[in-house]
Amino acid sequence: MVDTLTPAQRSERMSRIRSTDTKPEVALRRALHRLGFRFRLHGRRLPGKPDIVLTKYRTVIFVHGCFWHRHEGCKVATTPKSNTEFWIEKFSRNVARDAAALDQLHAAQWRVIIAWECDLGSVAKVSAKATEIGAQIRSHIDQHDVGQRKA
Repeated sequence: MVDTLTPAQRSERMSRIRSTDTKPEVALRRALHRLGFRFRLHGRRLPGKPDIVLTKYRTVIFVHGCFWHRHEGCKVATTPKSNTEFWIEKFSRNVARDAAALDQLHAAQWRVIIAWECDLGSVAKVSAKATEIGAQIRSHIDQHDVGQRKA
């Protein structure tokens, strides 16, 4: 299918796509805050600039858009039919950058959690995901405390 927009119109639309404070990200932050978690936003000093940084738990959370970060098996992660080579290269760079940031964070002993946009599509899904993330963080802390007591 041919793009029905002029290059200027397409550029205008693409410029409105946000990288921070997206609806899924804000919804997850609110849900985590309701669960009692306190955090920093957009850790500029950390690899990949994580969306949510829980310093107390040495945990970071990325809220990835399924289209841009290529969520495997997700119906949103399609490849546009026009200018396909450009998009494939663009997506490859995004995925490689994500993997590099993940490796650097793991090497620095940060715990990384990725929340996908499709998992945050409704209030119920956001609440469930926040509860799941909270349980992961707390279980990791409990395991760490048990290890400290044994030592």
